[in-house]
Amino acid sequence: MDVYLITDDGVRECAVDELPALLSGRHGIVWVDIPQWSAEAADVLSTTFGLHPLALHDCEVRNRLPKLHAYPGSLFLVLHAPERGAGGHVHHVELDRLIGPRYLVTVHGPVNPAVPIDVALRDTRDVLERIRAGRLRPRTSFDISHAIVSTLTRRMEKFVEDLTSDVWELERRVTDGAYGNPEHFLDEMFRTRHGLLAVKTIAAQTAEIYRRLAGLPRAVPEESRHLVTDLIDQFERIAGLAAEEKDYLQGVIEFYRTRTETKMTIAAERLAVIAVVTLPITALASVLGMNLIVNDRTTVIPLSVALAVMLAMSGSLLWWAKRQGWW
Repeated sequence: MDVYLITDDGVRECAVDELPALLSGRHGIVWVDIPQWSAEAADVLSTTFGLHPLALHDCEVRNRLPKLHAYPGSLFLVLHAPERGAGGHVHHVELDRLIGPRYLVTVHGPVNPAVPIDVALRDTRDVLERIRAGRLRPRTSFDISHAIVSTLTRRMEKFVEDLTSDVWELERRVTDGAYGNPEHFLDEMFRTRHGLLAVKTIAAQTAEIYRRLAGLPRAVPEESRHLVTDLIDQFERIAGLAAEEKDYLQGVIEFYRTRTETKMTIAAERLAVIAVVTLPITALASVLGMNLIVNDRTTVIPLSVALAVMLAMSGSLLWWAKRQGWW
């Protein structure tokens, strides 16, 4: 657990036992960052910050949906960020925040064991470095929270951009006809579409949470309401970008499937022509073969007539198939 006091003079690292004095002070913003949940974290949040037991439970377990709980004097929010995993799987990296008048608590995870802990911490670490370098000078805890979420949305936008690059490559392979194994190629397209659908869902759900926050009276100080509006716009934009790209990829998939189905239809028609041409030969041979060609002798004239009839019937059917446009 890391404790920081952010003032106009910069960032000062503090000890956990300094929290009561820091929170009772009148200067600076107290930021508590909890990389991993622990009994100490639960004790600090319940005793020092008075966090509600339901919110404590949400910090301890993985949440599958974003959440918002408004308490007197504080807000508790749960949101997720997408992270690409093996085989096209999309991990939902969770970040919980408790926002008060002069303090911010960020709780990371729990995360999937396949996700490195650095992935969960990079947004908060980026904002902390910006504050230390003087590139960000927050006036309220909402400013820090907004900076963290804005960093997260930039990564989500990069996530969509990377998937868009995959979509362009898939489209090129479809139009060039260079997609190799059809089953593997179709699997690639559906995995890419899954990634776009995942980020669209995360962004749309989070935008809905912030819209609810914007509608709560007195939940956000007036000077910070524009930050909530900005985050709504950011998440709606990402959801829109992902949705449009998903629709574009769906068009590529339909193009590929139509081309494949057309090839299969043509192949089936040609096989039907072959079956039509060979059917009379097979039928006559099965009926007359044993009577025209035997071990002792072969009746040449009946055999010749039968062969001529076979050729005539096959030729007629071939001509008819041509007239029908089958080949």
